[in-house]
Amino acid sequence: RPVRINKNDCLFAVILLQPNHPKDCPLRRYFLAGIFYSALFNRINSTRTKDQLFIFVRGIDLFNWLKVKVAMKKKFKGFYLIVSSFVIAILHLPFAFAKSATGTKIFFHPPADSTTKTTVNTDPPVPALKSVYDSLHLNLKGLSRQAFDFAKQGLQKLMDEGKLLNNSIISIIDFSLPSNQKRLFVLDLKHYKILFNTLVAHGRNSGREVATYFSNQNESYKSSPGFYMTKETYEGKNGYSLKLEGLERGINDNAFERGIVIHGADYVCNEYVNSQGYIGRSQGCPAVPVQVSRPIINTIKNGTCLFVYHPSYISRSSVLN
Repeated sequence: RPVRINKNDCLFAVILLQPNHPKDCPLRRYFLAGIFYSALFNRINSTRTKDQLFIFVRGIDLFNWLKVKVAMKKKFKGFYLIVSSFVIAILHLPFAFAKSATGTKIFFHPPADSTTKTTVNTDPPVPALKSVYDSLHLNLKGLSRQAFDFAKQGLQKLMDEGKLLNNSIISIIDFSLPSNQKRLFVLDLKHYKILFNTLVAHGRNSGREVATYFSNQNESYKSSPGFYMTKETYEGKNGYSLKLEGLERGINDNAFERGIVIHGADYVCNEYVNSQGYIGRSQGCPAVPVQVSRPIINTIKNGTCLFVYHPSYISRSSVLN
């Protein structure tokens, strides 16, 4: 029978007749299904009143439609389960056959040398070590940077050639300085120390305050620049002395024959500087103050490097060129 609904009511009802109703039941072929909000249907069909909505559907048609929908839903559900199972199985294949981290890996890892690794250094920057020259403030002592650099260069070459026995001690005489300055520097390169810094004489014929002229000849009474190797000590007319071997041919290789040695001399002192403005001069030997001659000789004897520097000599040096 017709059911009256109000427009403010929302009702959905499905009345299905029992399939085992008597065949002569006139209502078995029909049922009432789907009673909806009347206002919605009023917008679709303007012939309906706002107060009433009657929907009658043949029962057998709607019943068959519902059966088809249910069957389709079951079939779709089964198909969905099959497809989803297949997809999940494919996705899990790598994990099913993968081995532990200690076994063989199925993923490709490029070799270590095929990629560039970027290393981030979180440590604070370490300042570069200062050179011996800078650390010892040799510029304040009067030693020219050029003289020091040439000394280090020659020392390295002589060590490479096996001509020296000790590479940690080097003696530098800077004849670009006047004789009233302390121009002998004995340095410990290994421990960054100035062992001695004192006055040193040049030959009487090399100049007065400054050495300007040099020679490798006997009885020239001139100094000879260049690289030397210290030898053994002896007692001579000038007391405790140290023999020298000149290592540059044509420049100082006659030093041993000329008797060029390191020895103490009383004219190498501040009294001479105060009285005449420069120290006394030798016959070509690098003479040092008597008070420090023995400790200097004992420090640098037996195979250390002595470098006598003057700018005019550099272009002729066989060690530096």
